[in-house]
Amino acid sequence: MLKSRMNGHPLVYFDNAATTQKSRAVIERMSSFYKNEYATVRRGVYTFSQLSTRECELVRERCRKFLNAASASEIIFTKGTTEAVNLVAAGFGRKFLKPGDEVIISGMEHHSNLVPWQRLCEEKGLALRVIPVDDQGELDLEAFGKLLSARTYLVAVTHISNVLGTINPIREIIKMAHHAGAWVLVDGAQGAPHEKVDVQDLDCDFYCFSGHKIYGPTGIGVLYGKMKHLEAMDPYQFGGDMIETVTFEKTTYAKPPAKFEAGTPPIVETIGLGAALDYLEGIGYSEIHQHENELLQYATEKIKTIPGLRIIGTANQKASLISFVMQDIHPHDIGTVLDQLGIAVRAGHHCAQPLMRRFGVAATARASFAFYNTKEEIDQLVKGLHKVLEVFK
Repeated sequence: MLKSRMNGHPLVYFDNAATTQKSRAVIERMSSFYKNEYATVRRGVYTFSQLSTRECELVRERCRKFLNAASASEIIFTKGTTEAVNLVAAGFGRKFLKPGDEVIISGMEHHSNLVPWQRLCEEKGLALRVIPVDDQGELDLEAFGKLLSARTYLVAVTHISNVLGTINPIREIIKMAHHAGAWVLVDGAQGAPHEKVDVQDLDCDFYCFSGHKIYGPTGIGVLYGKMKHLEAMDPYQFGGDMIETVTFEKTTYAKPPAKFEAGTPPIVETIGLGAALDYLEGIGYSEIHQHENELLQYATEKIKTIPGLRIIGTANQKASLISFVMQDIHPHDIGTVLDQLGIAVRAGHHCAQPLMRRFGVAATARASFAFYNTKEEIDQLVKGLHKVLEVFK
């Protein structure tokens, strides 16, 4: 893909916050599994079924090591971050929260970590509180401290903003929330691709991420949950493999993780996720972080020189993405002109409409960088943005 051409130009792929390109190792592992090893899991006594089951459980253990969870049974496979958040909102929220309880989110949440809690609050008579975002794009922790109370049951916050690139101080947020007696869910969709995560060190109650944002396939994600919470929660979906016994009178449920994995899982996608984690950690987070940080600094300095361009989100701690607007030019028009030059960026509200309103814009253009991007590609972006100015002057 990175050697492809788009509209007659070499592809410059800067939409990594939405989804990442896949390494040959991931593609070949999935293809090989389909061609040589594929069978359903858990249900078969025949050899290939047992081998498929074993391979998937090895990936679960791989995810445990990736997050440093205490047990592989704390790793739940989901379709992605969105399903993981909905799982917690349904299995935990509907069971434990009661009228008058409060849920705290931040003003920079993706809709997937906002709407499930908003809906739960509407259903159960809860209060939804919001941590404000300052002009730099950082959370106001002093205001957060004032929001916390004995009524706070859960804090749901993003690790890294998909719009601003802000790396939130989640360790401090978790500590403050726990001191108030609240549980904490961390949306790691943008965090896991850029930051080494240790859930035991963070002491979060839940952490989730998506495979396709971390150089793996779509349709697979991970929810980590502390075992005591997973055991106490109700199942999210019902059907095969999540049961212990079934009669017409009563059903009892399996222990985690099976309790939350009803139905035939995305078998080959699970295998692909394992290959992606191997690939990512083979490169090393320190090398990835250093390169992406260099790209971010380089791009920020270059882009700031463009007349009429305003960067949205200037936090002191940022991941490798830049959201911006250009005076009197709609972000969709920016994206369209860049597309004709072979440059792929995101344009829109990025599933964060309240955050757009906070900064007084309807939408932004967003260039998000991965370890496979280069400074030369950023130079192409800058040339493209000057072309945008020419077209709309």
